Amino acid sequence: MPVTSSSAPTARARRLTTTFYLYAFLDDFVLLYPLYALLFTDTGLSVAQISSLFVIWSLTGIVLEVPSGVWADAVSRRLLLAGAPLLGAVGFGLWVAAPSYWVFALGFVLWGARGALQSGASEALLYDELDRLGLADRYGRVIGRASTVSLLGVLLAIAVATPVFAVGGYPAVGVASVLASLLCALVALALPEHRTPASAAVPALPEAAVAVPAVPETTVAVTAGGADAHGRVGPETVDASSVTLREKETADPGPGGGRGGIAVAPGELVQVVAPAPVAEVEPSGPLAILRVALAEARNSRAVRRALLLLPAMLGIWGGLDEYVPLLAGEVVPASNVPLLVLLVWVGVMLGGLLTPLGQRLTARQFAVTVGAAAIALAVGALAGRPAGFVLVAVAFCALQMASLVADVRLQESITGPARATVTSLAGLGTELVTIAVYGGYALASTVAGHGVVFGLLALPYLVLAVGLGRAGAGGDRRRTVAGGSR
Repeated sequence: MPVTSSSAPTARARRLTTTFYLYAFLDDFVLLYPLYALLFTDTGLSVAQISSLFVIWSLTGIVLEVPSGVWADAVSRRLLLAGAPLLGAVGFGLWVAAPSYWVFALGFVLWGARGALQSGASEALLYDELDRLGLADRYGRVIGRASTVSLLGVLLAIAVATPVFAVGGYPAVGVASVLASLLCALVALALPEHRTPASAAVPALPEAAVAVPAVPETTVAVTAGGADAHGRVGPETVDASSVTLREKETADPGPGGGRGGIAVAPGELVQVVAPAPVAEVEPSGPLAILRVALAEARNSRAVRRALLLLPAMLGIWGGLDEYVPLLAGEVVPASNVPLLVLLVWVGVMLGGLLTPLGQRLTARQFAVTVGAAAIALAVGALAGRPAGFVLVAVAFCALQMASLVADVRLQESITGPARATVTSLAGLGTELVTIAVYGGYALASTVAGHGVVFGLLALPYLVLAVGLGRAGAGGDRRRTVAGGSR
């Protein structure tokens, strides 16, 4: 239940968001990020072996995505967010302590598990805590800023990695990465969590036990027909869970008495009270939690649409992001590639900050934004000049904003207790779309340049924009995309 006091929510929300931002920063402040591929090649791995490691990484995320979401709904999400960085710390430490193919593979399994544990759990914890404070409408702004802070962590890690590597080589970079992960775990323990995990849910009372509700009572006189003079009491036999006797503790069963009821004599005064509210108990087993999540996706149109929109929106440009350096290499010398990559990343960071603006767009405006981003991406990639990267950056900015708005729509549409599991379903879809992008890019790049491949992969966004536009035209055009009807 949301907190309704006047000043407490703001202070608690500030603590929540500040801790969440720090967690997001430390999670990506890993100095090994810009150097691990170089570590692999220096160890003697071939391109095929390195590619197989990336496959292991992706498959781990796919296999563990939904089970980790179920786990996040069954136990403390805060503990999962604290444990996830520890897995990364072990992996990074092993990489620099005993570099070899199988150690690298184990590290990627741990890294994939780390990401799976965080996916779903972080969004669910943040949204539920904000909702408890009555500030769920701030989720889009907070998650957008968190994504920007996360990218800042990556950029700072790149900047710091160079001097650290120059001084201490891979061991120094590895130790720094392990320390950052340990700090990230400690910060996670400071995150507030007031939700009762499903595994700790209070069992229901036995049927024989009847609780007396503390609610106002109404005294009425029961006539032979089972109702008072105003017709306010129906059957002659009244359910024992909703009636207390005023003049007599018991009554003869009589012909109308049955199981679970009390026979009331005509003219007898009774007090009719409202039935006690039944507390909602969260599903208590992994399969039960998964069934609840699937049922919500099946029964809620808003959830279904968000589960389709988020992977389509995030999976494509999230996969293309890995190939931006290759696209830049076609138009500038290698020494200038980082500058163009930085320009695109600035666009992504701005997209996170623009999330609140995206939430205020109407459905038609949202569709136009996605379509314009697709055109900008294709034109900028096909330009073959450095200036084209301005359009690529604008496209990535808009697509990042649209992806975060899709995430907001998903969180706002979820009403059941399996929020992390439903979010993990979206994460699974995103992983599958991204792998499809990797495969499609590999095939297309054998017959076309990087600019052409970027242009081809921008086309699905045009199709998506047309679909969103038609859906928006069928409803209220002033409805914001942050909402959604059931």
